[in-house]
Amino acid sequence: LSAMLSDPGPMQNGETMSPQMQDSRNSAGEEGGGAAPSAPPLPPQPPPHGSPPPPARPRLVFHTQLAHGSPTGRIHSFTNVKELYGKIAEVFSISPSEILFCTLNSHKVDMQKLLGGQIGLEDFIFAHVRGETKEVEVTKTEDALGLTITDNGAGYAFIKRIKEGSTIDRLKTVCVGDHIEAINDQSIVGCRHYEVAKMLKEQARGEPFTLRLVEPKKAFDMIGQRTRAPKASEGKMVSGKETLRLRSKGTATVQEVPSEFEEKATKKVDDLLESYMGIRDPELATTIVEAGKDKTNPDDFAEALDSVLGDFAFPDVFLFDVWGAFGDVKNGRV
Repeated sequence: LSAMLSDPGPMQNGETMSPQMQDSRNSAGEEGGGAAPSAPPLPPQPPPHGSPPPPARPRLVFHTQLAHGSPTGRIHSFTNVKELYGKIAEVFSISPSEILFCTLNSHKVDMQKLLGGQIGLEDFIFAHVRGETKEVEVTKTEDALGLTITDNGAGYAFIKRIKEGSTIDRLKTVCVGDHIEAINDQSIVGCRHYEVAKMLKEQARGEPFTLRLVEPKKAFDMIGQRTRAPKASEGKMVSGKETLRLRSKGTATVQEVPSEFEEKATKKVDDLLESYMGIRDPELATTIVEAGKDKTNPDDFAEALDSVLGDFAFPDVFLFDVWGAFGDVKNGRV
């Protein structure tokens, strides 16, 4: 099933998505029957600067289901992830806070299909909702727990990867896709993934602490699975010739599928985010690539990155590694 355009006109690349359809007709040009013959007609209003009136913007409609099973619903008129969750919740008469994350074109807890900052215009959206809550006692035996954290863009951090042979890997009740709700009974709902990763990193070795986890509600054919992120590349998370780019700030836009450089560079940056910060975030990686793809030296790149992501305070060594990754991709070394 594919996204449907409610207007047959073409969507222009980069055009923003509007919550309501815009009427391109000029009401002053319509006849108002019954007017007195002596009344002079209103003069036609020329478009500004002599340009033609803008075409009506088509409304993008996406199909969605609850991952554990539901009828198919249709959603539209959202410009960011929080609004997307709100639309899905409205269709299925649930609270937006029930939604942990969404996957594209698969009902399984598949981190290769995770909805990030882009949705292909033909993608089918599956919403994973809250299931069982569980508490796990963890004792660090080494500096790293073996977790990679991401978040859903709406206040929930969850586990995206478990390193084989790590401390967490030995705790068989902890699974990829579990939402981390609290650490030692301290709620972390609303924290960003990098904040959660920092809290976990700061837990002392040899001292037990408690994780309160919420697993996604499972369909019958998913019960008993312990999904682990594969070692292969994350893969493309969009389909079709165009994608809807969701932004945490600003309006969503329809744009071309990322170029080969952007796709490879984003994958490398996402790898570096995991290496330096213990997080994976394709939207953040995409923003970093967009900030640096046109820059000619690392100083300009650092300045551009600071203007859009200054709150992260990335270390200089990370910025130089990202700049080096751009060079590797451009020179065909990746």
